[in-house]
Amino acid sequence: MANGKPAVSGEARVRLEQELATLRDRRAELAAEARALDRVGDRADDADALRLEDDIAALDARMTQLTRVLAGARAGAGGVPDGTTVTVRFADGTVQPFRVVAVTEEIPAGQEDSTVTTDSPLGLALAGHQAGDTISYPAPAGEVRAEILSLELPS
Repeated sequence: MANGKPAVSGEARVRLEQELATLRDRRAELAAEARALDRVGDRADDADALRLEDDIAALDARMTQLTRVLAGARAGAGGVPDGTTVTVRFADGTVQPFRVVAVTEEIPAGQEDSTVTTDSPLGLALAGHQAGDTISYPAPAGEVRAEILSLELPS
């Protein structure tokens, strides 16, 4: 938490918390299987024990990742908070609203083109800026320039 606000909000937080709970349950099951194999001591079980250790390590890595995301800062220093809606005008005159999210899991299906992550080039370019500012960021086709028309912080 930073500033008393969660790193991930809404449905994404619920999904990540559910995934974390499921992973913890699965890890407990695998640990019980590993303990049972230790008691048997059969050489044929060595391969199973190694597989279980690998599976547990993978679960631990994902649980660590989820825990960090759920406990992380809402926005980096000067960054745009998760859930902010920003409207920009590109150099060609196109006006586009975007929703800023902290993690890709928060991007609703079908809204990929109108959502940016805080660590994307556009998300990073928004950091420390306000309505009326002109920003630029790298893109595959070259440097993109845009004017920030509005920033609506989440409530």
